[in-house]
Amino acid sequence: MVGDLVCCGVLSGNRNFEGRIHPHSRANYLASPPLVIAYALAGRVDIDFETTPLGTSESGDPVYLRDIWPTREEIQALEAKSVIPAMFKQVYSKITQGNENWNSLETPETKLYPWDDNSTYIKLPPFFQGMTKELPPPVVIQEAHALLFLGDSVTTDHISPAGSIARNSPAARYLAARGLTPREFNSYGSRRGNDAVMARGTFANIRLVNRLVDAPGPRTVHVPSGDTMDVFDAADRYRQEGRPLIILAGKDYGSGSSRDWAAKGPFLMGVRAVIAETYERIHRSNLVGMGIVPLQYRAGESADSLGLSGRETFTVQLPPPDRLTPGMDVPVTTGDGKTFHVVLRFDTEVELTYHRHGGILNYMVRKML
Repeated sequence: MVGDLVCCGVLSGNRNFEGRIHPHSRANYLASPPLVIAYALAGRVDIDFETTPLGTSESGDPVYLRDIWPTREEIQALEAKSVIPAMFKQVYSKITQGNENWNSLETPETKLYPWDDNSTYIKLPPFFQGMTKELPPPVVIQEAHALLFLGDSVTTDHISPAGSIARNSPAARYLAARGLTPREFNSYGSRRGNDAVMARGTFANIRLVNRLVDAPGPRTVHVPSGDTMDVFDAADRYRQEGRPLIILAGKDYGSGSSRDWAAKGPFLMGVRAVIAETYERIHRSNLVGMGIVPLQYRAGESADSLGLSGRETFTVQLPPPDRLTPGMDVPVTTGDGKTFHVVLRFDTEVELTYHRHGGILNYMVRKML
C-alpha cells in the first residue's frame, strides 16, 4: 500500500485474522454489532466516542454515540417482539426434511465413497498411503533445513489461510492446469477436501513474515541454491532432494482457530518438527496428532539468543522411541557447529504413543486392525 497505509476493519464475527476479511486489511478488530455500525458511521477507528461526534444532525448539531445508543429497555422490547419461540420451533421442526435441492441430489448406492479423480474439491486423502500394520521406523531428523524462520504470534490463518486463492499462487497454478479459470478458484476454505490444493495453500498468507526473505508474503529461500520462491515450491524442491524440513518460530505459534489443516499442510510439505518459544495449546496437540514433533526452546532462549540464522542445517538427536519421555531435553546440533537443547513437547504418554505410530490417524487405524 502507498505510504504503508494500515487499512482496518471492525467486525462482529470472530474471523479477525490479519488479511482474512480482505487481503489488504492489516488490522481487524472485534466489536459488538452496535459498535460495528458506529465505526462504520464514523468511517475511522482512531476515534474517541466520548469526545468526538459520529456526525451531525440535519440541524447541524453534533451527534455522539451516546445520543443514539439504545437503552436496555429498548433492546429488551425489541428482543421480546422479534426473538420468539415460534421462530425456532418452525425451523427445527423441518430440519430433517431438507429442501428440494438437497433431496434431489443423486447419491451413489455403493458402501464406499466412489472417489472422482477429476474432482478439484474432494480428493482421496494421502495420509494412509504406504502405511503398514507394523509400527513405522523411528523419526530421523538429520541435517534438516528450516523451511521458514518465523516470529511471534503466527496464527493458524498464517499457516493455512481460508480466504481467496491468489491468481499467482501454487494452488492457482494447480487449478489452472486442470482447466479452471480464476473466477472458479473459489477459496481455500471451500477446498479443504483436496489435499493437493491445501498443501499448496499452506503458508500462502500474503501477510506471512518470514525472516529468510525481505518482504512479507508466502515466499522463502531454498537455502542450498539461494533461490527465492513460493513456500510450497521450496518444500517440493527439498522433497525431491530428500531433505527433511523444520520450522523455526517465536512465541504463541499456532494461535487463533484450531483448524486441522494448519498441521496437515506442513506435514504434507515434509515438515517433521517445529522449534518454537511457546505454542498455542490446541495447535501443539494437532501437530502431535499429525506426527510432527513439537520442540520448544528452553526458558529464556530463542533463535536470536542462540545466534541462529535459519540457514543452518539442524539435526535433532531424538532417542529411540522406547527411551522418549514427556518433556525431556533433546540436543540439537547445527551444520555450523552449534549445539543447544530443546524441550520435547510430547506432554503425555498417550502423545508418545501417537508419535510412535506416526500420528493419531495411523494409531486409530492400527488399533482397529
